[in-house]
Amino acid sequence: MEEKQTPFQAAVRPGLTIGLVSVALTFLVYFIDSSLLVAGWFGLVALAIFFVLVIFFGRQYRAELGGFMTFGVAFNFSFITMVVAGLISIIGGILLYQVIDPALPSVLAEQSVENTLEMMESFGASADSMSAEQLDEMRNSISDGFSLMGQIKSFGFALIFYAILSLITAAILKKKDKSLDY
Repeated sequence: MEEKQTPFQAAVRPGLTIGLVSVALTFLVYFIDSSLLVAGWFGLVALAIFFVLVIFFGRQYRAELGGFMTFGVAFNFSFITMVVAGLISIIGGILLYQVIDPALPSVLAEQSVENTLEMMESFGASADSMSAEQLDEMRNSISDGFSLMGQIKSFGFALIFYAILSLITAAILKKKDKSLDY
């Protein structure tokens, strides 16, 4: 009789896979056009890919368990998968922003400020409504997010997001064995 993996054991391989896909996608976009890394649509596409892969691997794990999975098991699997993927992504980000291209954070901060000003103008606000000090503060704040400590802090906030996303995926993945109802 084959021994079944715990949700923690089963989540490591999908987490590594999703993390590596995330890093590969980030590097691919970096090589194509680094300014796309701060584009809103890129973040949404990456999130959608992330979410779909977690569900895909979760369904595979549910099938391994005999086609049924409780909400708790599904949550644990999803959360651990996302944490492992997030750790791999953080390592890739640290390599990109600290080792490969240390000047990239300032370029991305400038691009992000430009994107913000364009969005403000599209809503009818004037770009001149922000002072030079406010723009510099915004630039520095965004640039600090790409630093080593900034990435570690963002991972801390990401854990909260992963928990919320895991609740959603667990609700999708759970499947109760009706034959056990009396």
